Amino acid sequence: MRANERPLSTTSLTAVRNLGILAHVDAGKTTITERILFATGAIHKRGEVHHGTTVTDYDPQERDRGITIFAAAVSCTWGGHHVNLIDTPGHVDFSDEVERSLRVLDGAVAVFDAVAGVEPQSETVWRQADRHGVPRIAFVNKLDRAGADLDTAVASIRRRLGVTPLVVQLPIGREDDFTGVVDLVAMRALRWQAGSADFESEPVPEPLREEAGRRRRLLEETVAELHAEALEEFCSDSALSDGTLARALRELTLRGDGVVVLCGSAYRNRGIEPLLDAVVAYLPAPADMPPVRGTADGAEQERAPDPAEPFAALAFKVTATATGRLTYLRVYAGTLRKGATVLDAATGRTERVGRILRVQADRHEDREEAVAGDIVAVIGLKSARAGTTLCAPGAPLVLEPPTVAEPVVSVAVEARRNVDTGRLASALARLAEEDPSLVVRSDPETGQTVLSGLGELHLEVAVEKIRRGHGVEVVVGRPQVSYRETVVRGVAGLVHRHVKQDGGAGQFAHVVLDVEPLDEPVFEFRSTVVGGRVPHEYARAVEAGCRDALAEGPLGGYPVTGLRVTLTDGATHSKDSSEMAFRAAGRFGLREALRLSTVELLEPVVEVTVSVPEDGVGGVLGDLASRRGRVSGQTAEAGTAVITAAVPLAELFGYASRLRGRTQGRGVFTTRPAGLAPVPASVAASATGGLPAR
Repeated sequence: MRANERPLSTTSLTAVRNLGILAHVDAGKTTITERILFATGAIHKRGEVHHGTTVTDYDPQERDRGITIFAAAVSCTWGGHHVNLIDTPGHVDFSDEVERSLRVLDGAVAVFDAVAGVEPQSETVWRQADRHGVPRIAFVNKLDRAGADLDTAVASIRRRLGVTPLVVQLPIGREDDFTGVVDLVAMRALRWQAGSADFESEPVPEPLREEAGRRRRLLEETVAELHAEALEEFCSDSALSDGTLARALRELTLRGDGVVVLCGSAYRNRGIEPLLDAVVAYLPAPADMPPVRGTADGAEQERAPDPAEPFAALAFKVTATATGRLTYLRVYAGTLRKGATVLDAATGRTERVGRILRVQADRHEDREEAVAGDIVAVIGLKSARAGTTLCAPGAPLVLEPPTVAEPVVSVAVEARRNVDTGRLASALARLAEEDPSLVVRSDPETGQTVLSGLGELHLEVAVEKIRRGHGVEVVVGRPQVSYRETVVRGVAGLVHRHVKQDGGAGQFAHVVLDVEPLDEPVFEFRSTVVGGRVPHEYARAVEAGCRDALAEGPLGGYPVTGLRVTLTDGATHSKDSSEMAFRAAGRFGLREALRLSTVELLEPVVEVTVSVPEDGVGGVLGDLASRRGRVSGQTAEAGTAVITAAVPLAELFGYASRLRGRTQGRGVFTTRPAGLAPVPASVAASATGGLPAR
């Protein structure tokens, strides 16, 4: 029997599935997606990741690197159901793509390696799905590999994810001899022919009947413990019927009380058809989802998933293609027709939808309309961004946007050729529009353009996209740290006379200054001159001159902060004194005072909060110490340690990659500014060109 020979029918809200494929990198997500498209007849030739021929990894960088970088949407039909599927990235640097996808999905398939079990990023995306309340089923992949073991993988799911696995299949054969599965719900064996996607359904083989019976009994007992109706039938009949078991599995999946576990080998085309059957049987349709909630005029409103309701959709992805600017939408309510006018609920602007597209990765098919439950792309919207709510102009509604991760790594970028500066700025603006987790800013002190993202690979991909997509050669450098200089011990009674005579009116100003340190990184100026020896307007000019002098300190030319200057005395000339003269006196006088004061270098410090498994605490603490970090707190909960430390910003470059390496990808950290701190003499010497603090 060929899977793609199954009958198709028109779709409705109950016959739609919107799901994502989630997993750690290299667990087989893209291969599973490719096999799903082939099994459903959406494609007629299977592509391979290692050949760069898969449908969803269509970007040149994805094909070069052999990993999924950008979430790709595809669709297919199975058993009369329409399936919208998003293949998500598995690398931690692209977790924001997963976050935005999960925001609009109704269900997900979590993929696990049969050898490695629950890997670090598998755990991360699972927690992301938990936050969004997305029901999941699990697929243990690569059962044909050496060392593959379903029971070990299931044990890691139970232990690492804290969920109850509901294993509905028993493998037939091990490793290279893996040929099929026993369906424990229907109690039938499914065998795939070698080198083919064809499979046969047959009675359970005699050698496996006892083991299959035992596992079916264990499945029934586990379900009965979690499901009231199943428990009642189990207590009365000492068993569960196939129908009751299937209904209970679906309800437990929708409630999140259990996770249905299937298995197979996507690369060898084994297990894909039962996985699709499970998607249809256990994961929710849009009709199963509660009404979407939003706000309008400050009040919370609900909108049911009904094509007859007022239109409401959430934009979750924006890309620029040769056919135009694509805005990906999840339609939650109502009907969107080609040429319709929609309202951007946040800005109040209206825009016209030029085209509606059914997306198949990088290929598109025009549609006349999209209804509640659809995931489509539209062309014609100019200002919509990821997180924008689009709705009917007469029925505004603002939906909660997906959260955007805070950048943790930054690089400075500039065009190799000056003539490309404008093109680089345009390219960076488009990158930030397509990927909200990329932040572009200009450092007002260093003049650098700084690109920030979620990891070094994230930034590397972004820079390469500028080079390939926009034809701009980019120079990438480490951002400069914005050091400061401050006064440790000041001077009192410094006298400075500014006298200049070069024909005509001269310049004369006499000032006496006291300089003292402050505990706060601010500048204060005051005047204690009495008797009118320095008029008020001239005192203001002295203050302006002092502020001019703060731009460059005596150590390394960095801005000066943390001091108070007091004008204690002075003198004027009846003809040659002016505001310009007193401003010059303030500037040169303070510069001289700073050269005579004891000055030290300050550096920006951030408070770092690191979450790591308890077995990785020692390595993380040692690494923080090597980065001049000062640990201020440490707590432990549920096997995870949270460490808080103050770390100089200059020492955090490359920390994301180092932390992931030390914790096998399971460690994460966040930062927030924590002020300025003195720089050790050894570091200060390099930052000031060898000049010590004075």
